Amino acid sequence: MTNNHDNNSTTTGAVRPGSAISSQDSASDRSDLKSDGNDAAGASQGAGSPVHESAMDADNLIAVHSRMVTPLANRQITPGDIPAFDDTPERRALVRNRKKSHMRRKLQDWGLFTGYLTPSLLGVLVFFFLPLLMLLKTSFQKSPTNDDFVGLRNYERVLTNEAFVSASKNTLSFALISVPLAVILALLLALLLNSGLPGKSIFRSILLNPMMVPVASVVLIWQVFFSYNGVINGWTEKLFDAAKIDWLKSSYAQLVIMLLFIWKNLGYNMVLFLAALNSIPQEILESAEMDGAGAVKRFFSIKLYYLSPTIFFVGIMSLISSFKIFREVYLLTGDYPYDNLYMLQHFMNNAFTHLDYSKLSSGAIIMCIAMIIIVGILFFAESKFDSDVEE
Repeated sequence: MTNNHDNNSTTTGAVRPGSAISSQDSASDRSDLKSDGNDAAGASQGAGSPVHESAMDADNLIAVHSRMVTPLANRQITPGDIPAFDDTPERRALVRNRKKSHMRRKLQDWGLFTGYLTPSLLGVLVFFFLPLLMLLKTSFQKSPTNDDFVGLRNYERVLTNEAFVSASKNTLSFALISVPLAVILALLLALLLNSGLPGKSIFRSILLNPMMVPVASVVLIWQVFFSYNGVINGWTEKLFDAAKIDWLKSSYAQLVIMLLFIWKNLGYNMVLFLAALNSIPQEILESAEMDGAGAVKRFFSIKLYYLSPTIFFVGIMSLISSFKIFREVYLLTGDYPYDNLYMLQHFMNNAFTHLDYSKLSSGAIIMCIAMIIIVGILFFAESKFDSDVEE
């Protein structure tokens, strides 16, 4: 037993070059280890039992090991303990080579990234920013063929035009009503399907079908249902003995288009919300349920926080889709529809038909600025909501 302690103490007492531990400290450690070994041997002889002896040996070994480690562990490191590297020409050359290889690797990564990004960037510059600059230039000219600077006269013509004002009001009212409805209904359907409703895969497929239907087919379906001699008028006349209504040439025309918009975009928005709901950690919801939180409390306290990015994304996409409803309205009603269906795209299309490019350019710039302001407000509201939730 003593010899083992002597060997361990000899190994532990070996001092590295540059260490500040003195030989007196190592000698005192060895003497302490010897005395501990003798005490342990005496205790083991007095015990008499093999099991007790093994337990005592284990305790003594732990005590000896702690004595071996503690002086080094509790000691404060001095600058002399840190190895110094010689500033030799070979070491300087090695450092330079490493810096060069690191820079070369960064340049390779940057070149790879630029190579992938360049085609898309060129496409955006050529087909978006360059036409936008040309459009801005044309809006301050008398005409595309006459470079005379007219200032804000074209913008004044547009803003005082009754057709533009009417189209702006109709587009804004359509977006303010249809976009929140599309977001809220899609969220409610996603919550319903996520609650374990039987046959939810079939229901989801039914709601996704309108995405696969071409616009011309959608328009044909709406004409069959909402024309003067359509299916809706046939049902109302038969069931309620009501007079026929030309739905697309009445005050209900915008409601008909809203129904088309929601029907076509509801499935896509619902799938996005379903994906967001499935990504919420279930252990958090289970913990809240065990703490007594109801379904409404869990939704507003937990789910809404995780759904906020998806709600923002769905709102932006629905807003963009609401400005593209011109296709369906144009195919249903033509160039000059009923008053409450005359959208901004109708104004742009008619200005283009009459070759009034200066007015068309000014109207497009105004519409672009309005979209930037609306999207900026949505970004600000989303960041404000996230900061309030985190606080």
